[in-house]
Amino acid sequence: MWDDLVAQRRATAHLRRAVETGAVSHAYLFVGPTGAGKKSAARALACALFCADGGCGSCSACRRAQAMTHPDLHMLRPEGVAEYLIAQVRDIVRDVHLKPIEAPYKVYVFDDVGRLAGEAANAFLKTLEEPPADVVIVLIADDYDDVLPTIASRCQVVRFSPVPVGTARALVTQRTGADEVEARAALAASGGVVPRAIDHLRSPGRRAARASVLDVLKRLEVMDGHDVLLAARTLLSEVRAPLDEVKAAQAEDLEDVREFLTRGAASELERRHKRDLTAREREGIGEIMSVTESWLRDCLVMARGAGELVENADAADATAEVARALSVPAAVRALDAVSTARRRIAYNVSPQLAVEAMLFDIQEVLRCPR
Repeated sequence: MWDDLVAQRRATAHLRRAVETGAVSHAYLFVGPTGAGKKSAARALACALFCADGGCGSCSACRRAQAMTHPDLHMLRPEGVAEYLIAQVRDIVRDVHLKPIEAPYKVYVFDDVGRLAGEAANAFLKTLEEPPADVVIVLIADDYDDVLPTIASRCQVVRFSPVPVGTARALVTQRTGADEVEARAALAASGGVVPRAIDHLRSPGRRAARASVLDVLKRLEVMDGHDVLLAARTLLSEVRAPLDEVKAAQAEDLEDVREFLTRGAASELERRHKRDLTAREREGIGEIMSVTESWLRDCLVMARGAGELVENADAADATAEVARALSVPAAVRALDAVSTARRRIAYNVSPQLAVEAMLFDIQEVLRCPR
């Protein structure tokens, strides 16, 4: 599992050595830019703790940890509009003190821990400082300064470096057999996150959803209002379609372990599966934003005569047509529309409304590109 993180040798060597020597910290803070592999490292650490061979990558424990379906691996995200909820944290604190279901450890991974603040943070401090001996807590943040000092000071900090673009493309092509054009497009759709790009290329549903986004963008300038509303609905429907693959995998996993679980543990695993589906749906919606953003950047770089930087080569004809008329200020307005849509969704605005507003704003730019 550690070998998958080829761009983070220093961080993974530190974690691997800690597992091998029995010196794993009770709490880690993984810090680094988006796409650096922090969540992959957290999963690899869980595999190493769960697996009898230190994270072989092929046993049942490793496969389920990688798929985030292992009952002793908990991926947590803020459930509030802007931050972790105190009720959410109290539930976690109670769960921490329960014994692992099947592994020697329980691993809790807190994503976007910069949003752990106020009463929720205070409720978590004692548990973070002194969790049970069979619990490992991993906190994830893009920037150290985003994390409360009282939280950060209780953790061992592990820093992750940005993954060079060339390395990311090489990893994607090596692991999927895709060519460089496909790798560039997949990385653009996944926000530069290598594991997501690999998943994107392996999922026919996600590739089809990307093609639909590009098709809408190509036709957006000439659509009427009804067409835009219908396009938004269709795009959201398509990004949800690949979730059927995830549901099938979850059902199979639950069936495999149900006989070993108490009724309460089985119910908790089902709740976790539902939360995971919600998170994956958000990732799919995020891909709509990422594909749109990358296409607009393509238009901008082509307008500036830097066509070699285009990420969506399969949409180059439509890109070139828009680029001939697009000014830099107009491109910035369109990119701002994508950023606004991301913020709205983060604050629990309906994805349907956020995508509709984004498409109308971009349409306005395309019709008046100066």
